[in-house]
This record gives sequence, structure tokens and C-alpha cells, in this order.
Amino acid sequence: MTVPERSPLAIVIVTYQSGQVIEECLRSLDAVLSEGEPARIIVVDNDSPDDTVERVLATGVPVELVETGRNGGFSAGVNAGIAAAPGCDVLILNADIRLKPDSVRLLREALAVPGTGIAVPRLLGADGVLQLSLRRRPTVLRAVGEALLGGLRAGRHAPLGELVVDPRVYERPGTPDWATGAAWLVSRECLDAVGPLDERYFLYSEETEYMLKIRDHGFSIRYEPNAVTVHLGGEQANSAPLWTLAAANRVRLHRQRYGRPRALLMRLAVALNEALRAVTRGRRAGERHRAALRELATMAEWPTPPGGRPLSPPAYVCFSAQDWWYHNRAHSDFQLMRHLAGSRKVLIVNSIGMRMPLPGRSTFVLRRIARKLRSVAKFVRRVEPNLWVMSPLPLPLYGSRLGRGLNAWLVRTQVRAVCGWLGLKVPVIVVTIPTAWDVVRPMRRRALIFNRSDRHSAFPESDTRTIETLERDLLERADHVVYASRGLMAEERPLAGARARFLDHGVDLEHFSRVPADRQPADLRAVPGPRIGFFGALDDFVVDFDLLERVALGLPEASLVLVGDANGQIERLTKHPNVHWLGLRPYSVIPAYGSGFDVAIMPWLDNEWIKHANPIKLKEFLALGLPVVSTEFDELAHYADRVRTATTPEQFIEAIRVCLAEGGPQSPERLRGSLAGASWSARAADLMALAEQTPDARR
Repeated sequence: MTVPERSPLAIVIVTYQSGQVIEECLRSLDAVLSEGEPARIIVVDNDSPDDTVERVLATGVPVELVETGRNGGFSAGVNAGIAAAPGCDVLILNADIRLKPDSVRLLREALAVPGTGIAVPRLLGADGVLQLSLRRRPTVLRAVGEALLGGLRAGRHAPLGELVVDPRVYERPGTPDWATGAAWLVSRECLDAVGPLDERYFLYSEETEYMLKIRDHGFSIRYEPNAVTVHLGGEQANSAPLWTLAAANRVRLHRQRYGRPRALLMRLAVALNEALRAVTRGRRAGERHRAALRELATMAEWPTPPGGRPLSPPAYVCFSAQDWWYHNRAHSDFQLMRHLAGSRKVLIVNSIGMRMPLPGRSTFVLRRIARKLRSVAKFVRRVEPNLWVMSPLPLPLYGSRLGRGLNAWLVRTQVRAVCGWLGLKVPVIVVTIPTAWDVVRPMRRRALIFNRSDRHSAFPESDTRTIETLERDLLERADHVVYASRGLMAEERPLAGARARFLDHGVDLEHFSRVPADRQPADLRAVPGPRIGFFGALDDFVVDFDLLERVALGLPEASLVLVGDANGQIERLTKHPNVHWLGLRPYSVIPAYGSGFDVAIMPWLDNEWIKHANPIKLKEFLALGLPVVSTEFDELAHYADRVRTATTPEQFIEAIRVCLAEGGPQSPERLRGSLAGASWSARAADLMALAEQTPDARR
């Protein structure tokens, strides 16, 4: 089987008091890797009190040693190893794993099967006996079945048991719901799409949570029986604390995925299992089950690491500049918060606005007010397992001191009430819209992040003086200021100083994959080619409608396709026969529309708002492999080899003609490949690391 171009390989081994087993693990790796392609070997040590580190260095095997300085748990160690291996597929191994010949090559081939996110091997014990490592999705019924029948008997019947026990299943490749996390190979594409492991579990259930999560993202787990590894194991069964932690984490996993009511049922089912075994296995053998029962009766929200506090990381509250219910969900604050919600509780506060829409100052006044009222009517909704969206009722009276104070008190009261209801204590607060400063100023917080995605005072309809004052306060008072524009960061360096950090926008590469022509939307397929396309908000303060009209007139042989809500005078464009405005479309189908473009355009106005912009759609266009023509803005200088730019309408039209005739400056594959390290999960991990380095609550 030939394997297409693929990411390099890194092997991550997490150690803690692993001195007795790590040497043999590394020697087995050295032997296996000498047969085929090279790989980086990264050992992450979680502050072992024994001689693990000395033994690692003494083996002579070329390893990269990462010493975390703390015992943060298995998932924290894995995340540290993944962070040390950007761009790599990652083989995660326990220190008590011994690889057999050809196992790495076979796992790599299994990972190359389309749609595969994780490949797992056949596990054998030290005695050569098969270890039952494949699992079904955890359910309350299966937990009850295992309590009453035992794991092996229950496993014979899929609805009643989580463990796959049929030995015939282990003889052929398959796609289990999840598998034992002693050895598993994760693709770079999967890591970028799903993000890091959840560190709150400390030990046990973290691999279960991650494997179930990758399935939610459309990836599969592939079992390869010919890739054989030896797993010594056995610590959990011999340790009451480890057994207790594993039992409690089964409940925590169910709570995280399904909420507290269903977690209560799982807690009762796990308690039934432990109670029956505490009674039937006698005083000595039943001790770990009695310990598990005590833990289940009083279990904390999250485990407590050795010598530390419970692993309950901070929640996040984000004051967005958009509204979840009617704006494009590709915006950076939505993307960052959605990916943070993979391991943190997150509350998004929909935009509280920067001005009251008024006739003569705003367009489509009644429509704007109506859609905001519809949003406010939803108040709080849970949109994903760890993600809530709230729409407070604001009074956008920012022109007067009294109005600002009243609005801040009203919004703050609503946000505090929702945070109390959701249990979001002392959160990290992320502010994207400057008017939120009056709201958050007196709120207790772990850290304050100013997400400086745009210069909002340059927004044409805002009260420039008021917004500039709020921006300056945030720049001076925030713990960290993150920028998407290097130019804006340089201008504001005197105010932000060392607290300024560049955090480029990401892109959802998995989502923005080309869709074949026969699966593209019918309304797009009805538009004759060639197609010059744009998707996104058609706002008259950022989009140059004059330029769009010039394009329609200058290229009558092509169709101009516009996908998005319009706040400008769209009628001046749609009167031309080759202009096709398809309206607002859900984020889920945007890649299908973009896949039908022959050229993508970014026709921006030349103003202060655009000067410091970093449009997310640029990366989305490139991810689809599209030729891109854009007017100039500062951040575009970093894409000079991938995008054609123009400063006049004539140049813009000519650049489109060149793209239609010759394609982009690079091949579609190279354009997409240039974004390999630009995932939103990586950006969210950077933001999390920045925010959580500030340990104390602040006022």
C-alpha cells in the first residue's frame, strides 16, 4: 500500500515514576524506527520523584526531553508533547509499551485511510495474551449491564456492555467507538481540528473523551490488528486511588457530554457496580470498591492532583462584537470560544452594540432593531456541550455619562446572574467590543484579555470620541492585548507595551475543503460560469460597492456571485444581468458555495477600518485553493506570494482576468498547504496559555 504525502511523525511518551519501564520502551522504539522512516522521540516527564529522567538520558536513544516541572496528569503531559511537535502526526505511548516490528509503519498506513483521525494497534500482555482494548460508547444501560453481569458477560451483548469481547473482532480491521489509550496514533489534521486533550481528568477517561470528540468532528478511530504492541499495564487494578479516580471520571465524562441529569444516572449505575463488588469480593479485595463508593458519594467537580487544588480551570466569558444568532459564525471571537469550549466552560455575550440605530445615521434601522429584539428574546441558550450564548437586553445610550452607567449596570447584572446560574466563578473575561469595558470594569476575573481584532473607533456610525476613550482604557488596563493586525499592534505598542501579543486568525481546514461540482448548491450551479465570487457580510462601510459595479460592467462575460447579508444598496448591483446575489447562507454550506467560484475577490474600501483589518475569509478562500484578488490593506503584505492585489478598479479587473486565464500565483494544493499550521484549535490553545498564566483573580 502506498502512502500519500503525509506529516512527519513524532512519538510522545509521558512518564511519571517510570524508571523501571522506560528504558525497555525506548529501546523497542529505537529498533522499530531503524526499519523505516525517522521520527522524533519526545519524552515528557511530569516531575518524576524517582530516577526516570536519568534513565531516559542514559539509554543513548536520541530523545527530546520535556520536563514539565509538575505532575499535571497524563493529558497535560500529552499536550506538552504535542505542543513540542507542531506539524507532526503524533504517536502517544505509555511508558510500559513495547513496540513490535512493523507496528509503526502499519499504524501509519491505517492512519492514511480517508476519514481516519486515530489509528490503534492490537495490544498483547507480557504473556502474549490478547488484551481487550476496543470499546463501545459509554451509556447508562451499559454501565448497569456491567454492574449486574460483569464486564465480560455484558460485553457479549452490544447494548449491555462497553467492552468488545469477541476475539474474532480483534482479527480484522475495524472502527471502534474508542480504544484503550496505551498506544494511539493521531493525525495532524485531527489534532488541528479537535485541539488538545482535556486536562481536567488528570488520569483516566481523557482518551475516551478525546476519541468520542473526534468522532463528533467526523473522524474515525481505525483498529489495525497487524500492528502489534505489548502493554504491561496492571496499575489500576492494584491501586485503590487509581481505581477510585477511574470510577469517578466515568461520571465526569458523562456529565461533560450529556449534562448533570444524565450524569446522575451514570453515577448511580457506577455506584451499583462498586457496591456489588464491595460486598462480594471480601474485605481485602473489596477495599478499592469501597473507596470508589466513598468518592462517588462526595466527588468534587474535578479531580485533585497530588499536592494541589482541584483541576477546575477557569471559565471564559467573551463580550463579542457580533451576535451569534444573526452574524456569520466564522468571526474570530466565535471560533476561538468554540474551540476553548472543548475543555473549558464558555459564555458568549452577544454584542451590546456601539450606538443606537437611528434614521439618517444607520441603514435598515427597523430591521436591525427587530433582529436584536429577536436575539434578546432567546436570552440564554446552550449551543454546544460547554458553550452558552446569552443576549442581554442593552440600552445603547453611549452618548451620555448617565446612559453609559445605566447600560453598564443593566448588562452587568444580567451577565452576573447568568454566570452564577452556570457556576462560572472568577472567569477569564475576553472583550472584543470596547463598550463592554464599562460592564466588566468592576467584575471579579482571573484575567482580562482585550481582543483587539479591529479599531472600532473607526466604525463610521460610532461615537468616535467615546469609543476611542473606551479603547484607550482597555489598552491600559487589560492584562493582555491580542492583535490580528501587526500594523495596529505596532501603532499601539506605546500603550500596550509588553502586554501586546500577535494572535493571527485561524481557519477551519476541515470545514473549508473543496466540494465536488455535483454536490454544490443548486442555486449556485444555476449561475453560468466563469464565476467571480465573494462570501461574507456586504456592509457598505467595508465593501466597495462602486468597485463591485465596475467589475460587473468590466467583465460582462463572467458572473459576479455574492453570498451574504447586505446592509448596503444591493439593488444597484442586482440590476445588472451578470450579478447574482444569493443572500445569507448558513456557515455550514459556505465552503460548498466557495468551491464553485473560479476567482474569489476581496473588494474593500480604503479606510481606517480596513487598513488594520485581517479578514478571516482570506484564509478561507486560500483553504479552498482559490485564486484571490484583493484591494490592499496592511496585513496582506504577508500573503504577497499567494494573492494578487490592486489599487485601482482597472488593476482589479485586470487581475481577475489573469486569474481566470492562468489561475492563482500558486497551485490550489500549495495555497491550501500554506495554512497547515493555522488551525483555530491552535489559536485557541495559544489564547488559553496566555490567559491562564495570570493566576490571581483581579478586580
